[in-house]
Amino acid sequence: MQIALWFVAAILISVVAPNALAEKYPSKPIRLIIPFAPGGTDILGRVIAVAVSKSLGHTVVVDNRPGAGGAIGAEMTAMAEPDGYTLNMTSSSYAASAAYRKLPYDPVNGIQPIVLIGTTGLVFVVHPSVPVRSVKDLVAYAKANPGKLNYGSVGTGSINHLSLELFKLKTNVNMIHVPYKGAGPALPAAVGGEIQLAPFGLVATLPHVRAGRLRAIGITTPERSSLLPDVPSISETVPGFDVIHWYGIWGPKGVSKDIVMRWNTEVARVLKTDEMGSRMRKEGLEPAGGPPEQFLQIISRDVEKWRRVVKEAKIELAD
Repeated sequence: MQIALWFVAAILISVVAPNALAEKYPSKPIRLIIPFAPGGTDILGRVIAVAVSKSLGHTVVVDNRPGAGGAIGAEMTAMAEPDGYTLNMTSSSYAASAAYRKLPYDPVNGIQPIVLIGTTGLVFVVHPSVPVRSVKDLVAYAKANPGKLNYGSVGTGSINHLSLELFKLKTNVNMIHVPYKGAGPALPAAVGGEIQLAPFGLVATLPHVRAGRLRAIGITTPERSSLLPDVPSISETVPGFDVIHWYGIWGPKGVSKDIVMRWNTEVARVLKTDEMGSRMRKEGLEPAGGPPEQFLQIISRDVEKWRRVVKEAKIELAD
């Protein structure tokens, strides 16, 4: 009888324990690592952190860990304890960096995706001195002047860099890559004519486009952007070209399903508010949400795509 009672108790503990743990979470502040410098991606992260802190009852602390194209903050997260107290909010640069760098963890199967926050595109811009007004013009000009156009990026292996490498592969043009240490120096370089072409985020680029300091010729997403409705999608000229810039939250492999789904639910709730939706659309972002599995598919797709680009473009991997 005593053995039977112990057996029943063990079963009850195995059933109740996970729920009890989930109910106790969180019991201390949560660290949300953002692998970029303050003032960019972290603005969105801080808004989400404040909103989720209120619903969880504990502070979500934003921890900026810039460097190596986001790889430093990503590694810190991937190697952390999977207890739900260390998470990461990053962008599609995560997939580009994962394809370009040798990592001590599996960037797809070695992490736990939680929620996709939103999606947007990059805009290809040229300096007004370049005699092109469309993607078709750009391809023709680049082929007529091989190696004479310099294109900039926010760093080697970044999504900006690899998106241009994908463009080069699909159009068979020859242009020279000029990497910068972030958008801070890259955007002024484009405005000043130091580089002739570059892909940038929509919001940072819009003032320069509207002032005539830069000319927008194409959007990397399959559909046009509401912020620049007159600028066509690059895929309208280059079939199959598709680069979606996204933001999302993930954690270390092994975070419990209860914690994953609680974060997924809380972030999705924030994204559905009118205030957040309006803020994101002003940034050119379409709010997302959706289950963790959807985010995993996006990460897997992008890592595979950028690995293929890195290989075909013969880009040397970074350690």
